[in-house]
Amino acid sequence: MPVTDGILVYQQIRQLIERGALQSTPAIAPTQIQPSSLDLRLATRGYRVRSGFLPENVRVADRLEEMTLYAFDLTDGAVLEKGHCYIVPLLERIAEPLPHLIRANPKSSTGRLDLFTRLLADRCGRFETVPPGYTGPLYLEIVPRSFPVRVRTGLSLCQIRFSQGNAALSDDDLRAEHRRAPLLFDDRGTPLPLERLRIDRGLMMGVAIRRDRDIQGPVGYVARRYTGIVDMQHEAGHDADAFFEPVPEPKDARLIVEPEEFYIFASKERIRVPKHLAAEMVAYDVGIGELRTNYAGFFDNGFGGEHGTRAVLEVRPHDVPFLLEDGQVFFKLEFFRTQETPEVVYGDRRLSSHYQGQALKLSKHFR
Repeated sequence: MPVTDGILVYQQIRQLIERGALQSTPAIAPTQIQPSSLDLRLATRGYRVRSGFLPENVRVADRLEEMTLYAFDLTDGAVLEKGHCYIVPLLERIAEPLPHLIRANPKSSTGRLDLFTRLLADRCGRFETVPPGYTGPLYLEIVPRSFPVRVRTGLSLCQIRFSQGNAALSDDDLRAEHRRAPLLFDDRGTPLPLERLRIDRGLMMGVAIRRDRDIQGPVGYVARRYTGIVDMQHEAGHDADAFFEPVPEPKDARLIVEPEEFYIFASKERIRVPKHLAAEMVAYDVGIGELRTNYAGFFDNGFGGEHGTRAVLEVRPHDVPFLLEDGQVFFKLEFFRTQETPEVVYGDRRLSSHYQGQALKLSKHFR
C-alpha cells in the first residue's frame, strides 16, 4: 500500500495530468515526466522587467503591467542578455486544487549554465514554492549570470515536485538506509563505512580539488567573462573552450576561488539515490562562507545507479575570495520518501538522463 506522506512519482504525476489537474496547450508530453518531478516549459511570450519581484498580494500579470520594459516573442527564439531580468509565463498551469505542496528547482543543465531561475505563482509570498490548493498560472523569473542564452517556446528550464506530509528522512533513517544498501562511495566505487559518513539533518558531501580515478583532467571549470550566445536548443552544439576555462589541479590540494566568478566542480564522493527515495541538494550552512554552492537541487529516484555518481556543483563566491580544500564539506543532500516506487527511474532509456555516470561534466550543450 502506498504511504500518505511522501513525494509523488512518475505514475502518480501522469495520473494528475490524465485527470486534468495539470493542464497545458499544447498538451504535456510524456517526456516531461521524470521519476519524481515534472519539467515545465516556456510559453510564447517573455517580459524584460526592471527588477525581480515577489507577488505576495497580487497576480503576476498585474505586476508585469507596471514592471515591464518591453515584451518579446519566444515562438522562434529570443536572446536573453547576461545580467538582465526576465519573466516568462509557463505553458503548464494548475487547473485543480491539489493537497500537495509544490516545490521548484532549476534543471541540471540550467544550473550548469549559471542561469538563475525562480518559479512564481499568483499571490504567493515565496519563490520556488506553490502552496496546497493553488490554481492558476505559473511563471519563471530568469537571470542569465554568465552567458547570453537563446531560448524558445517549449524549452524546459525548471522542474517541480509534489509532496505531502512529512517526507524527509531523519538522520537515523539515513544511517539505516546506508546499512541496508550504501548511499556514498569513493572514486573506486567502494562504499564508505558508516562511521565515515557526516550526517546532520542530511548527508554531508565534500568538493573534489584533486584528481582521482574519475577526474583525470582539470578539477573544475570557470566561466569566461566575454562569450558568444548559448543556444539552449542545441545539445553538444558549442565549443566548451569558448565558454569555460579549465581549472588545473592545485599542487597542495587547495584552491582560491574568486568573488562573482562562476565555477563548476564535482563532489568528492559518489552518491546513490535508492529507487524508493528522492533527494535534494541544499547549501550546507551559510556559516561556511558567502558563496552559493548549487543552483539545481533535485536528484530523482535511481540517480547514481548501483555504485554512485558524482554530484556536480555550481559555485559562485560572493564578496571575498574563498579557499577550498579537497574533501571540504560543501553541501548536503536531504533524502525524502516517495509515496510509491516509480515505474521509471533515473537512467532509464525512456528518459533523457544526461548525467548518469558523470564525473566532472559541463552541461549537455557543450562538446
